[in-house]
Amino acid sequence: MSALPRGFYERPTMDVARDLLGKLLIRPGSPTRVARVVEVEAYLGERDLASHARRGPTPRAAIMFGPPGFLYVYLVYGMHHCMNVVTEQDGVAGAVLIRGAEPVAGFESDESRHPLAGPGRLCAGFQITRGENGLDLCAGEFFLADDGAGRPRVKRSARVGVAYAGAWAARKLRFYVPGNPHVSGRPRR
Repeated sequence: MSALPRGFYERPTMDVARDLLGKLLIRPGSPTRVARVVEVEAYLGERDLASHARRGPTPRAAIMFGPPGFLYVYLVYGMHHCMNVVTEQDGVAGAVLIRGAEPVAGFESDESRHPLAGPGRLCAGFQITRGENGLDLCAGEFFLADDGAGRPRVKRSARVGVAYAGAWAARKLRFYVPGNPHVSGRPRR
């Protein structure tokens, strides 16, 4: 399978977020790890008060301003890595946080029933750290692919853990596959 093309990411963040559901995350290696994306959150750039880009292209958030198709990885609470895919056209901030994925291959030795439910577990399962910040998702070292499985049913809710963002916290910018046990939490209102 080949990586999704850059044009997939060079679109409005909301479109990319919805379209990421059902795609495969692939980390070649021994073993090659493969998982199907089942939960994401959209972050809409400078106007979004929950986005790291809300203060402009700071050293941390500059990657969110493009080019699209790169991995944005950061540490939250000083201990959990989170991975985002950069979206929009070059110069416009946007990113999609990948919150949960259903293991397909390469996770057999993991003890947890849901080793990729939640952004921290997802990064741990794929061994993603800040060292992968800026990784080109179109180059093949770690990538997203479409295996033709078709688009799953999608539901929306408010994002998780962004109460500080005022009215932006209530916006339905979280997309998930309803009923999938690898979604990280109950739907938010």
